[in-house]
Parts: sequence; structure tokens; C-alpha cells
Amino acid sequence: MDVKGCPGAANIKGTPTLEVKVCPECGAEIELFSTDVKRACPGCGFLAYNTTMSCIKWCQYARDCVGDELYEQLVERAGQDD
Repeated sequence: MDVKGCPGAANIKGTPTLEVKVCPECGAEIELFSTDVKRACPGCGFLAYNTTMSCIKWCQYARDCVGDELYEQLVERAGQDD
């Protein structure tokens, strides 16, 4: 597999990107950066999860894709948020 061609890698490595989601509970905006595992809605506390981060948990190439240091940081954050 060519890890440089992974569609999720660009969202995790480099400068974090911002995604704004609409809370399904109250309609408020939830700002999720590409390096966030989850974020609470500022309006009601509903937890929104970053779907990009999910590949770190299951992809066999994740460590090669993002590098050892970032991989360890993301796995640690994901474990704290479970």
C-alpha cells in the first residue's frame, strides 16, 4: 500500500484542519480540528467524534502513515477519550 496516497493522512499530518459539525441535539456548531478525537458541543455537551481519527485505531499502516511520534500521541489521546 502506498501510505502517501492514503485519503485520511492529509487530515492528520501537517497543519490541523478545522471541520465544523452541526450538533444533532441542539443545532449549535461544534468545531473539530483534525487532531481532535472528540469534542463536546458548547451548547448542550453532546459528544461529536472525529471520524478521521478512527483509522488510527484499525489501519495496519497508521504508524507508517503518520510517523511514530504522532501515532503514539494520537493513540494515547484516543485511549483517554474512550
